[in-house]
Amino acid sequence: MGRQDTAMTTMAGTKDFQHPRFAKLYLAVADRADRIGGAVHRGRLLSGLTGAVIEVGAGQGRNFAHYPDTVDSVVAVEPDDTLRGHAEHAAVRAPASITVVVGHADALPAYTGEFDAAVASLVLCTVPRLEHALAEISRVLRPGGVLRFYEHIRSGNPTYGRLQDLLEPVWSRVGGGCHPNRDTVTAIESAGFRIEELDRFPFKPVSYLPAFTHVIGRATKT
Repeated sequence: MGRQDTAMTTMAGTKDFQHPRFAKLYLAVADRADRIGGAVHRGRLLSGLTGAVIEVGAGQGRNFAHYPDTVDSVVAVEPDDTLRGHAEHAAVRAPASITVVVGHADALPAYTGEFDAAVASLVLCTVPRLEHALAEISRVLRPGGVLRFYEHIRSGNPTYGRLQDLLEPVWSRVGGGCHPNRDTVTAIESAGFRIEELDRFPFKPVSYLPAFTHVIGRATKT
């Protein structure tokens, strides 16, 4: 399937990814989170990136200001109309060359092996089919390509992990499809990536939420 055909497919399918009320809330949450540490996390996530990059689920473009000048170009994929509109404005002010496109992780609008690196930032918790999304990311990466990820994951504490399991059905409905209990690191490895770097840390983006376990990592397509 070519880029144009895939783009038409993703445009037709984005109606299932519209969460306008959650998107407006997320704009405010992300702003606070960046002020108390999230911006530093984004800088760490993107440090040293090179070549052609695809960002999956770019949201409102919070990462854009942190792309280094070693990046040749960025294709930023976002299905939600509200967030994508903000991302388009952020791309104009970004130091890197960024093109914002409509699409979603189940059918990325890109050729096989087109990119040197992929970025997933607080998005793998929301994709409907994590394994399929990771397979799509692998598809669009060249052999030896790199996946950079910044995600919140299921707690390693058994009690807290079970609590996340109990909260998951309601959390997903009110949180734009977010699943708080995903074992994302294991899923990345199972998708054929080799974890090269991984940092786990607690982070509390807003006062009314608990401190979730977050990870920042780098993985190579094997």
